[in-house]
Amino acid sequence: MTLDDFIDALPKVELHVHHVGSASVPTVLELARRHPGSGVPTTEEELRRFYTFRDFPHFARVYAAVNALIREPEDVATLVLGLARDLASQGGRYAELQVTPYAQHVVGLPMRAVTEALDLAARDALAEHGVEIAYIFDIPGEYGEEAAKVTLKHALEEPPTALVGFGIGGIEQERPKYRDAYRAAFAAARAAGLHSVPHGGEMTGPETIWEVVEHYGAERIGHGINCLADPRLVAHLRETQIPLDVCPTSNLCTGQIARIEDHPLPRLLEEGLYVTLNSDDPPMFGTTLADEYRVAARVFGFGREQLAELARNGVRASYLAEERKQALLTEIDTLAAAPG
Repeated sequence: MTLDDFIDALPKVELHVHHVGSASVPTVLELARRHPGSGVPTTEEELRRFYTFRDFPHFARVYAAVNALIREPEDVATLVLGLARDLASQGGRYAELQVTPYAQHVVGLPMRAVTEALDLAARDALAEHGVEIAYIFDIPGEYGEEAAKVTLKHALEEPPTALVGFGIGGIEQERPKYRDAYRAAFAAARAAGLHSVPHGGEMTGPETIWEVVEHYGAERIGHGINCLADPRLVAHLRETQIPLDVCPTSNLCTGQIARIEDHPLPRLLEEGLYVTLNSDDPPMFGTTLADEYRVAARVFGFGREQLAELARNGVRASYLAEERKQALLTEIDTLAAAPG
């Protein structure tokens, strides 16, 4: 078995992938043609140019434009099923999909309709592709108090059956303006039993990670790569083993690192931090979950056991039922023990 074969066969979970960001080029083209006048290109060549990001704010604008294509319940479900299909082709078994209800709210989709679409899509994803889908509702961090209220209201009053977490994404530099609103939203979500899985330390420094740890009760952190600038924070993350959901190609495409070789993935692991490997917005960044494992192998020289351990980390850090975790861990162990 070659290393590529091993990566393809490795059972994987995806803990950091966005609903709209998971849309493949054919899906986006279909939606753009379905909803003309959106500003999103309707030819493949133009769309690929559209996806060439200059920096994170530019990425956020492109993401918002694609997000605005999600106008009907059918659009919501189509994206979930597309992700399940793509993951199944890569050995993906489970995903915690980050959904931004505020985006559907601003185009007038009722909460109940969105929830019904998510529920239906999760059932179909398992039945048609063998991929289990859970959901994380996230606040778009640059939109403030109203976005926090809408996201929380949907999570508490009309949650999809598979809702497991509450998060926040978007432009981290904007969050301090709305600090109290975001802290209050996370407190209410956690009180309702949702897991806290915010982004932090992607495009800002350790201060954002401290904020989500100390005031959002973060149980997992999206990205977190800039923790390395603060030795005290590194020590805290090592001690608590709060997982960092790391997305190397995403960080390159949004300008957080200059070269893929500069990514801190190896150092995060050397420091004893808990790391999972994820794709973030795979079609937008020209990657897949399997490709992120290939980056770890090709760029950083990770072998079979290191790749298997990253896969195990993802399973353990997930909110899967315990029996499903154990079944997947057994599959990973069996594959890792097979003759190379």
